[in-house]
Amino acid sequence: MFRYSTIKDYHNALQNGQTTCVEAVRFYIDAINANTHLNAFLEVYREEAMKDAMALDAARTSNGIQGKLHGVVIGLKDVLSHKQHHLSAASRILENFTAIYNATVVEKLIAEGAIIIGRQNCDEFAMGSSNENSAFGPVKNAADNARVPGGSSGGSAVAVQAGLCMASLGSDTGGSVRQPADFCGVVGLKPSYGRVSRYGLIAYASSFDQVGIFASSVEDAALVLEVIAGADKFDSTVSQNQVPAYAAELDGDKPSYKIAYFKEALEHPGLDPVIREQTESFIKKLTAEGHTVEAVDFELLEHVVPAYYILTTAEASSNLSRFDGVKFGHCANTPNGNLDELYKATRSQGFGKEVQRRIMLGTFVLSAGYFDAYFAKAQQVRRILLERTKIIFSSYDAIISPTVPSVAFKLGEKSDDPVEMFLADIYTVFANLVGIPGISIPLFKHPNGMPFGLQVMTSQFEELPLLRLSKKLMDYR
Repeated sequence: MFRYSTIKDYHNALQNGQTTCVEAVRFYIDAINANTHLNAFLEVYREEAMKDAMALDAARTSNGIQGKLHGVVIGLKDVLSHKQHHLSAASRILENFTAIYNATVVEKLIAEGAIIIGRQNCDEFAMGSSNENSAFGPVKNAADNARVPGGSSGGSAVAVQAGLCMASLGSDTGGSVRQPADFCGVVGLKPSYGRVSRYGLIAYASSFDQVGIFASSVEDAALVLEVIAGADKFDSTVSQNQVPAYAAELDGDKPSYKIAYFKEALEHPGLDPVIREQTESFIKKLTAEGHTVEAVDFELLEHVVPAYYILTTAEASSNLSRFDGVKFGHCANTPNGNLDELYKATRSQGFGKEVQRRIMLGTFVLSAGYFDAYFAKAQQVRRILLERTKIIFSSYDAIISPTVPSVAFKLGEKSDDPVEMFLADIYTVFANLVGIPGISIPLFKHPNGMPFGLQVMTSQFEELPLLRLSKKLMDYR
């Protein structure tokens, strides 16, 4: 019977004739069929995936394993363009839209032999922290179906959590990979801004968005990052820096690290006492293992969520203006033929309440008389945060913190309080504001049975030290 642990072990099994790509795809299709109640997938490419698996098996017979992701079964969050496949951003406004090109990350996956198994459910236009904002129904946490999986990349996280694929690609604008990874007990990696091309990713907030990775191990996340990272002529914001061999160099570790944590983060009144206690206990363990772990004052913590939501909603207001019912997507029926009425009707029918809320907030902060008071001030906070971050990393290798203030909450528990939902992002939005890489690694379990993790962050484009440290921390569990 097919079993999965890591990509490396899977490739060894393929080479030794112990399994085939066809067996792997059949296993995951059966698993998806048995777990449709989780609502993790919006569409499964059953026939296409099986056809790709047969072709890879035939090619391997003659030439062996060629690509780094040969036969690796991967799911895509429904914000990544996959040519000739539906792409909806979990929204009614794009319900019947078909992508006309591949995102750069999708091109890179396919070039290295990956098998795309399907597109995964998410919060509409990646706006949400619970995956309850999808136009196609909420995703359920596989550990407790009464709880949310986190968002916005909830379907991608649950697919890895429940063993419905080997890895998933999501997007992270303010924690949308790390937060659901924490809630679902898997690895969730957000690379530095510019490390991975955003070409083909439906934009929410262009200066924050980053394609991220869900995996069951740090090793798998490292290999997928190695494939999807790097320069791209279609994205002017992507870095030209050489991409390290993340997977091969993962074990080139140093014996000890100097690690910082924000005192205000662990003392925050909104932090679950169990998360605080287990995080503090783990810090003591790190010290006992020879690492230096020190508290640093970070009085700016209370400013990160307001600055983040002002800036991201402003960018969303601009980015989502293209969805007007004229060029593509849903178009309302307006008998009088008035263009303004067409826009209003299309956007009112097509966008869900959370998307509408964020567009209106963004339009407000960009309007005359409020731009300087809100948007300009938030940009100043972002600059101060960036300068402060550089100072911290001049003395420390990494920053650690809880990923989320609580474990996964019940479905519907916070739906009527958007401010409380926004505050769930207090620890994750920092990395997006300053463009550094962050990862959530599954280390702990709450007495209520739900998993939770630790967030680790390093300086910009220092993904290799981040992955090395994360692997070491996983060994301390």
